[in-house]
Amino acid sequence: MKAILFVIAVFAVAIGIAVTAASNRNLGEHAVALPAAQVAASESAGATHARVVFAGGCFWGVQAVFQHTDGVLAAVSGYAGGKAGDAHYGMVSTGRTGHAEAVEVTYDPRRITFGKLLQIYFSVAHDPTQLNRQGPDAGTQYRSAIFHVTPTQRQVAQQYIAQLEEARVFGDDRIVTQLVPLTEFFIAEAQHQDYATRHPGDAYIATFDRPKLEALQRLLPEVWRDKPVLVMTGN
Repeated sequence: MKAILFVIAVFAVAIGIAVTAASNRNLGEHAVALPAAQVAASESAGATHARVVFAGGCFWGVQAVFQHTDGVLAAVSGYAGGKAGDAHYGMVSTGRTGHAEAVEVTYDPRRITFGKLLQIYFSVAHDPTQLNRQGPDAGTQYRSAIFHVTPTQRQVAQQYIAQLEEARVFGDDRIVTQLVPLTEFFIAEAQHQDYATRHPGDAYIATFDRPKLEALQRLLPEVWRDKPVLVMTGN
């Protein structure tokens, strides 16, 4: 499905169809430099692990961004937000199960705050003004959503969205990111894990995801890590 959509997107450019600034923002070179969150989540005292699930288009790029983020212990591609009792790519890609392609981020709150993760998510991981579309991918399975694990995460996310809206960092476009309690997270198939690292020459990765990594390194160098934390090797 992604390959077909990518071919369509390339063809559209070739015949001169205009691409709006809003849809371009999720290509890393158009990433937005955002202010840090004014309020950071206070994790449990002494906590060494916390997790949250981010959805924002194809999980390949979102996973890669957080795998290159210092303080992140694991970033796993999967599916969240659906009604079905199970999920796999063939089901989710139809858009009928209610799931979104998502990434479970486990992080060390002593090294990186939830507020900093939000800054990364909203600035370079995806375009939060696009609800059910990111780049060439369209459908509810590509929606912008934060599946929060704790009430504090929801509160901080709400406050940060309000902060960004007040600052009009996206101009006239509104942030449409959904805030939803995490119920279940289904880990995606092995072929989708570490995809950007394993297939750097893939046309989709080179066009839509590599620029996100370049933007992360350029805009937030303090959190950039050269060696990604991978799923398949346990690094």
